[in-house]
Amino acid sequence: MRKTAIVSCYFIHNYGSMLQAYATQRVLDKLDVENETVNVTGFLKDLRRSQYLYILKSGITSDIFRTRLGKAKNLLEKRFLSNEYTKSIKYRDLKFDEFKQKYIRLSDVYSSIDSLSKKCEEKYEAVLIGSDQLWLPANIAANYYTLNFVPDSVNSIAYATSFGVSSLPGDTVEMVRKFMPRIKNVSVREQSGQALIEQITGRKVPVVCDPTLLLTGDEWLEVQEQSSVEKEPYIFCYFIGKTAAHREFVKRLRMETKLKVVALTHIDHYVKCDEGYADVTPYNVGPMDFVNLIKNATHICTDSFHCSVFSILYSKNFYVFRRYTQLTKQSTNSRLDTLFDLLNIKGRILNGDEDANACLCTYIDYEKVHSLLDALREYSYSYLKKALWNNSNLM
Repeated sequence: MRKTAIVSCYFIHNYGSMLQAYATQRVLDKLDVENETVNVTGFLKDLRRSQYLYILKSGITSDIFRTRLGKAKNLLEKRFLSNEYTKSIKYRDLKFDEFKQKYIRLSDVYSSIDSLSKKCEEKYEAVLIGSDQLWLPANIAANYYTLNFVPDSVNSIAYATSFGVSSLPGDTVEMVRKFMPRIKNVSVREQSGQALIEQITGRKVPVVCDPTLLLTGDEWLEVQEQSSVEKEPYIFCYFIGKTAAHREFVKRLRMETKLKVVALTHIDHYVKCDEGYADVTPYNVGPMDFVNLIKNATHICTDSFHCSVFSILYSKNFYVFRRYTQLTKQSTNSRLDTLFDLLNIKGRILNGDEDANACLCTYIDYEKVHSLLDALREYSYSYLKKALWNNSNLM
């Protein structure tokens, strides 16, 4: 029997990327759909080369470009420096590799996208591109996440896929106009992505929830340690950006609550303001440990979409900070805006200059939030089931 192939960023050492890759696989298992994740090892260098060439050629000076530069800087630091930071990062990388080997079910290695395309009809009933920001302009330019390699005879599905931005450069618009009509079943994670597709192609597509939200908090408990990683009450912090004001808020929150601060630091690259604001900065933290730290925290401060997702799943008192400038066209803030809009969560996005005591007096009505989440989850499952068995009509 032919399988469903999953296209995802399982290979990126990022908590959100790995957890959503696992969640997509787990959800298909729940639906009794035999599946495997496409192993990109054979053509990963080609993918990255295409991405970086696009970035250099386009001269993007956006938040995303700065993030990419930070990741490139991080790779250089890991390779050439021997300081304490670099040594510590290696522990985190090992935990990511362990997670991938244990939880991600990979296909055989394909030497190129072309070799994958030639095997598609023989091996796969459908090819499903997962969530995450797989339709960022640089990813589209690499021509893998576009699913152009999938023959017309094979079902093609985009589930909760994200552009990551609310505005696209002209050359990317033309690429979207060409590849989007070929994908038979399209859904997106953000309302901004929904608007982009309709604007560019005239096609109306649904907004569905991120794969991590398709699993309940109890289902995530099945694959994590039951006991808390930390034994005392704590504030958990996970910042990817480098805004010092966000860490200053954490210091004020610590003074008000008298709780210690546990933080995952230097996520994409070395960040100076990550130094000194936390009491505990563990590095041997894999994706499931990450979920455990969120589940058992008293308060959470983050600028991360997926940290917000798990905070909601476990009904946590959490505060979110915008990682990017809101007015920047390439800002990726839209994913948080859509999540909070769909679940009617208000007043959780901060700038960093707020009064911590006043913030402690605000509450989330999680009974209403989880009622909305249950409805969104049911709608998303319904869409996915229809998409998996629809190989003819555009959805």
